[in-house]
Amino acid sequence: MPADAAGQGADAAGQRQRELEAWAGSVPDPELPVITLAELGVLRGVRETAPHGPVEVELTPTYTGCPAVEAMTADIEHVLREHGVPEVTVRVVYAPPWSTDDISDEGRRKLAAHGIAPPRAGASASGGRAPQGPVPLTLAIRCPNCGSTETTLLSRFSSTACKALRRCESCREPFDHFKEV
Repeated sequence: MPADAAGQGADAAGQRQRELEAWAGSVPDPELPVITLAELGVLRGVRETAPHGPVEVELTPTYTGCPAVEAMTADIEHVLREHGVPEVTVRVVYAPPWSTDDISDEGRRKLAAHGIAPPRAGASASGGRAPQGPVPLTLAIRCPNCGSTETTLLSRFSSTACKALRRCESCREPFDHFKEV
């Protein structure tokens, strides 16, 4: 094969890989539809096993037993099949474990824009460092509505196990806080 043809084949394969990742990553999170699976950081890998053939996707849930995994799997399969992928296999992987540090900057921005206080960057239990123990309940969480850090924990659990319910003492508005993991 001439060098030019080999280079074009590699370029096409790279383009195809980027398309597959973009399609799978564009799926909205079923519990937090304001962010995608890529922005949430749960999409771990997308691999085509043969040119324009079956695709394997690796997904790490935000926690073991996450009820949204089935919906995420079905949505990934659906979007890839819509783009002509003949066969899709989604595997759930637990290592390395997901952490709130995996949420992209864009994902954090979107959470805040939709009234959900994002987790603090680098504040996860692992954060690439030795475990620091449980997250204290007295964190200074910034209100996504007015920006005040004068907030009160109302419930350790909100609409999903990933979020806590807080109230801002300045604007008095309740809001969700995506907990650090």
